[in-house]
Amino acid sequence: MAEEKNLPEKKFRAGPIAATIWENEATNKEGKKVAYKSVSFERSYKDANDEWKTTHSLRMNDLPKARLVLEKAFEYLALSGAAEA
Repeated sequence: MAEEKNLPEKKFRAGPIAATIWENEATNKEGKKVAYKSVSFERSYKDANDEWKTTHSLRMNDLPKARLVLEKAFEYLALSGAAEA
């Protein structure tokens, strides 16, 4: 049986900067499965061969867009009632 791929719940993008929200599941100390959400963050760019790559490093001019997408991700999570696990 093929493993189910974890798709993003939501993605916020401002130009090359993106924050992606993921739904995750883990087992706690009592053996119960608990759901939690996480946020990944990246910047897209084209390399010297004109191929798309991603990095977690930012340039100074990326910071306003990074702030924007992270604020949108936080707003989404806060308004959706996502509790901190």
